[in-house]
Amino acid sequence: MSIDQNTAARVAKLARIKVEQDALPALADEFNTILGFIEQLNEVDVDGVEPMTSVTPQRLKRRVDEVTDGNQQAKILSNAPDAREGFFAVPKVVE
Repeated sequence: MSIDQNTAARVAKLARIKVEQDALPALADEFNTILGFIEQLNEVDVDGVEPMTSVTPQRLKRRVDEVTDGNQQAKILSNAPDAREGFFAVPKVVE
């Protein structure tokens, strides 16, 4: 696949990047260089290679997944302009 100047201008417009007309040939060449690198990566045989998230194996810290109320009701409601019976009180908006 090859990128021409019109396509480079369209990509710049979609990215909301102002590119002067005389800079379009260089931009198209850069896009073509990037696409060439991607084509080189597609030639690599990755069958049987397991995906990884880091170059060093790491195990995430785990905790028990427990549902709690946070035990902060009084602290949270202390900032409310109006609280009643443990809840935020708001004006009635529907008759």
